[in-house]
Amino acid sequence: MDSGVMINTLLILFILWIVFRRFLPMQGVKQITTADLKSELKNIDKQFIDVRTPYEFRSRRIKGFKNIPLSNLPHQTNQLSKDKEVFVICQSGMRSLKASKVLNKGGMNTWH
Repeated sequence: MDSGVMINTLLILFILWIVFRRFLPMQGVKQITTADLKSELKNIDKQFIDVRTPYEFRSRRIKGFKNIPLSNLPHQTNQLSKDKEVFVICQSGMRSLKASKVLNKGGMNTWH
């Protein structure tokens, strides 16, 4: 096999591995449907965080959610209890996934 072809093949495999890992669910981070979230909102033993910007949060929010923007989350995890599950939302799901990973690394069980 030509060394140039081998290098290109390895590069493609490496890129595919990175993409696959990025979208693979992280251990301790679970997804929840909107319908299931509605029933969870009644549970006072859970924490609900909206990681959108303050402007986005003010313009459209769900009652019961606390706004901690994703950019501030690493510095404000001390406001959350490790003993309670955390439900995280955003606009499209990308920021909530990132936030769930941050919280999971801090020892919290999260849903997004």
